[in-house]
Amino acid sequence: MEQYFHIVTELEADLKRIAMTSESMLNTAKSAIKRCRIALVELRWIVVNEGFPDIPSEIHFFKEIKTVAYSRLLFYQTVFEIESFRSKYDLDRIKRYMKVKLDEIQLYMEENASSVQYYNCGFTYLDSLYFVRERDEIPIELRGSQYLMDEQFNTWQDHTFSVIRANDLLVEYLNLEITRIDNQEQPHHLQRFSDLCWTGNKIDLVELIYALFFSRVINNGKTTIKELAGLFCRTFNLDVEKDIYRYYTEIQQRKIDQTKFIEHLKSVLQHQIDQNI
Repeated sequence: MEQYFHIVTELEADLKRIAMTSESMLNTAKSAIKRCRIALVELRWIVVNEGFPDIPSEIHFFKEIKTVAYSRLLFYQTVFEIESFRSKYDLDRIKRYMKVKLDEIQLYMEENASSVQYYNCGFTYLDSLYFVRERDEIPIELRGSQYLMDEQFNTWQDHTFSVIRANDLLVEYLNLEITRIDNQEQPHHLQRFSDLCWTGNKIDLVELIYALFFSRVINNGKTTIKELAGLFCRTFNLDVEKDIYRYYTEIQQRKIDQTKFIEHLKSVLQHQIDQNI
């Protein structure tokens, strides 16, 4: 199973890198779709040619590993569709379109309520039916088009579980984008801008931004480094966004104390805590 884990781990790392370096969500989606397809081709080749040592391994693959790669593909395909639509229409129409997508997701989740419950509750009692190939006891009319098109790389429910995982990502993405549109639509005189100014070195702020980005503590990691940089630029009234990648390269090239600003913050905070004991 190690080679399966390796493919998915590399995929997730590459998707993070793509999100960090892409100039727009549309470009992120384009590159991510290609990368997900490569991972799925690699996974399928190994499954078809090498198989699994036992049933539990097969269940684990189709329930926990393939669904990671496939759900990311489904997610980014929908994001690409949405972002392509965004460039053609005004904010009000885009927001209505996104709300339609949310309604479609809600309808799917309701129509597949039993599978959603099984997924959310972490049940396992049907795993041998849901995630093992070539189960003759499953009526052919229930197997679904994905299963029937490629029985060597599909089980009864791995597609459904991938869609559920993708839908969870899409709900967060769509709600965030709708909130952003609402903020853009707010009259200029009601928009709040910060009076705060960053008085330290710009590269120190970049170090902090990247730490927050890689820790995935903002929107569960579903934001780009450019978006985070833009937020800090607006908050602290300075411009690091256009040089964000150059500053990161400088941080990487440090011979010692690559995270010296974060270490400094830790030291200052610890000193203050010790003083108050």
